[in-house]
Order: sequence, then structure tokens, then C-alpha cells
Amino acid sequence: MTALVEVLATGYVGSRVASTVVLVREGPAVIVVDPGMVAHRSVILDALAARGVSPGEVTDVIFSHHHPDHTLNAALFANARFHDHWAIYHDDVWEDRAEAFEGAPSVRLLDTPGHTRQDVSTLVETDGGLVVCTHLWWSKDGPAEDPLAEDPVALAASRAAVLALAPALIVPGHGAPFAPGELAG
Repeated sequence: MTALVEVLATGYVGSRVASTVVLVREGPAVIVVDPGMVAHRSVILDALAARGVSPGEVTDVIFSHHHPDHTLNAALFANARFHDHWAIYHDDVWEDRAEAFEGAPSVRLLDTPGHTRQDVSTLVETDGGLVVCTHLWWSKDGPAEDPLAEDPVALAASRAAVLALAPALIVPGHGAPFAPGELAG
């Protein structure tokens, strides 16, 4: 069995900013990646409802990093476990981070520092190949150099490591999914 990946909201950057919000489903796991800033909460909630998912059914939320544009709407998922670079959080329980997900063997996290020192990417094995949800790229069109990167050298190394995994699809932090061959410059 492999996982299903669906984009709930395609992010953007400009005079306004929104994160790309992703739904991953496998077995009993219902995972939302980067439920951050969007024009209105209904962008996320309506997209979930269209897929037959209520916020209370979300089992896990993953933060690629802790900037508000990627975390702001986390409270929509009251029953979820929250995953970041460091740990898993649920109510008042703080556990060590696991690479694999309970009930979702096709999903794992990979440390990918660069944009921030604490970035993680979500790796999802699907029938169509590996999908990587990551903030290593803002969108397929750039910027080629992340102007907000805390560590450009680590960012370049993390990008190379992800590309070496031969992903079929990259879901960037603020844009539509793309195949690695579509990357600008």
C-alpha cells in the first residue's frame, strides 16, 4: 500500500502570502502538511470537506518549519498529533520525533536544513513515485536563491540530497507541485 497525496491549497508569495497545504492519506493516517496562512480558513476546510475529511479526522499535522505562514491554522485540527524537526506533540504530551508515521509506512520525515536550521521535508511514497513536500523551493519558478535562507550552504546540500532521491514530484512551500526537471535555472 502507498499513500495518496492531494494539494488542498496552492501557496503563493507576493503582496500576499499563503503556504501550500497538503493532505496525505494512508490507511488510518490522515495527515495535513503546513496548514499555514491562506486567504481564509475555509480554503483548507472546504478542500477537506470536498474530500470527505472533517478536521477532527486529521490524525497528524506536519510543520516543515515554524514560520507562521506554515503553521497559522494548526488549531483547526484539535485531535491531531503535531510533528516538527524535534518532536511529536499531542495535548500535553511531548515525545521524541519518529521518522516513520503510525499507520502510514509510506510517509517519513527528512531533516532538510537551509531555509531554517529546523526544516524537515515530508517524503511520501505513492503509486506515481516519491512525492516530497518541502520548503527547499518556494516554487518551480524560484527564487533560485532563497532570500530568507538562514544557511544557504545547508540549503544547497539539502536540495541536492532531495534531488538524489529521484522524486517524481516536489510540492514546494509556496507553489504548485512540479517535477524536478521543471526547476527554473
